[in-house]
Amino acid sequence: MQILVIEDEQKVARALRQGLEGEHYHVEVAESGEDGFFRALSGSFDVIILDLMLPGRSGLEILTTLRRQGHRTPVLVLTAKDAVQDRVVGLDSGADDYLVKPFAFAELLARLRALLRRGRPVEALRLRVDDLEMDLASRKAARAGEPIELTAREFDLLEYLLRHEGEIVSREMLTREVWKEPSRGTPLDNVIDVHIARVRKKVDTDGRAKLIHTVRGVGFLVKQGEP
Repeated sequence: MQILVIEDEQKVARALRQGLEGEHYHVEVAESGEDGFFRALSGSFDVIILDLMLPGRSGLEILTTLRRQGHRTPVLVLTAKDAVQDRVVGLDSGADDYLVKPFAFAELLARLRALLRRGRPVEALRLRVDDLEMDLASRKAARAGEPIELTAREFDLLEYLLRHEGEIVSREMLTREVWKEPSRGTPLDNVIDVHIARVRKKVDTDGRAKLIHTVRGVGFLVKQGEP
């Protein structure tokens, strides 16, 4: 799950990043209205957490512009304003939910889960190739009904491969989209290969049909099983 946090208070932004990453969400943080607005326009996010009081461009401006341009990403508004009228204005401008500072992190998580359930069809939270299934909400995987124990990174890697079933996925794509490294200044090829080997050992085991394939010199491919 990709979450964009637009929050200029560094202490709050840092706490949100650490807490959400601890729950295995992918998090991007923007600390100004302008940066947040352009990230929201150019990125693909499941939820946006938006502070209303921002430098450069207010949260309300960001929200109304996004909705006017047809962006339907769920938005959870954060604000220090507790007046009913302020909440009404935010909701009328296109917010999907509203949370007043200070707030309990557990409540934030509950509201995020509700927005994710509301914003995505149930089937989008499950991936399946052959007899391999992934439940993205509970972050569990199984093959032929047998649970597969995956680390957080292994889960993200396998999810990305399944989302691109039948397509060759390069190491550059995995570096950028799974490891979130924008450049290849420090190649991750060996790290990626080690993780692929670990995932393959857990998925393609016990004589089951092979799902994860290496395309030599190009990348990796997930497709329907081959013996």
